[in-house]
Amino acid sequence: MRGSGRLARSMSPSFRERLLTFRERMLTVRVIACLTLVFVITQAANAAVLEVGEGKPLTTPSAAIAKAKDGDTVRVAAGVYKDCATIKQNNLTLEGGSGDVTLRGKTCDEKAILIVKGSGVTVRGLTLANARSMHGNGAGIRVEGTALLVDSTKFVDNENGILVANDPKFSIRVIDSVFIGNGQCRPDCAHGIYAGHSASLRVERSKFFRQNEGHHIKSRAAVTEIVDCQIADGPLGTASVLIDIPNGGTILIEGNEMLKGPMSSNPSNTIMIAGEGETNPRGAIVIRNNRFINTMHRGTDFVNNFGSAPAQLSGNVLTGEVTPLAGAGTVE
Repeated sequence: MRGSGRLARSMSPSFRERLLTFRERMLTVRVIACLTLVFVITQAANAAVLEVGEGKPLTTPSAAIAKAKDGDTVRVAAGVYKDCATIKQNNLTLEGGSGDVTLRGKTCDEKAILIVKGSGVTVRGLTLANARSMHGNGAGIRVEGTALLVDSTKFVDNENGILVANDPKFSIRVIDSVFIGNGQCRPDCAHGIYAGHSASLRVERSKFFRQNEGHHIKSRAAVTEIVDCQIADGPLGTASVLIDIPNGGTILIEGNEMLKGPMSSNPSNTIMIAGEGETNPRGAIVIRNNRFINTMHRGTDFVNNFGSAPAQLSGNVLTGEVTPLAGAGTVE
């Protein structure tokens, strides 16, 4: 202990000041972490489950969402609801109970069946259908908040399945979901998923079938990841391309099964990159271990890279008349 005292006395004033400042910073970090944990635990403890359905106090999803608070769960009983809602709460979960839960044919603010403005929202186990707008871009979900998770949800016959507004803070993850018969081009095009200029879009284990005129997936996000999905025009689908990433960026397209049909409105291209200018920060472009079938009676490009960042193709299995890559990159 006497040695420690000598060491302390030998410290220069500036070193002691830096040591004290470091200790104060560490204490501040610990206090903030503890307060955050207390807030999360308190929010979870106070969270409520609001039940929706026939014979319940809340008969529509929108009524329950209007009443809900941050962290609550809105659980909707089986049925068809001609309803729409705006979710402003953070960390809210909107989910279907047992059976098929469909919100159909009504949009809020000429935008979407669900407008998501809150952060950390989860939408799970619903069917969102027949969204129309006077602007031609009515969506099942319009994303205007950060960190949205869409899980096990169907998007059927909407102008847009999911439409993500422009904001560099937005991140969207879509898992185990289905997109059927979405899209149109009157006069502007709508798509299965359209992500505006945002932080990230990740789509996993989801199915896209028979989109119309627009693309199955179009993403302007800085990071786009499409993994283990099924993306198919089928015999009657008129989609332009399967995946369009018009501004480049960091891209992973991996483990997908893809099929281009004979009615495609853009037979020359399947995956397009940087077709509208390479404006996102450059990152790796990795396209690997996909299976692609061209069922048209003419050839098509599997990847058309209009940008200067090289695309890295490996392990892809291509069937039919297909050029693996047009533009910068390598094919293994």
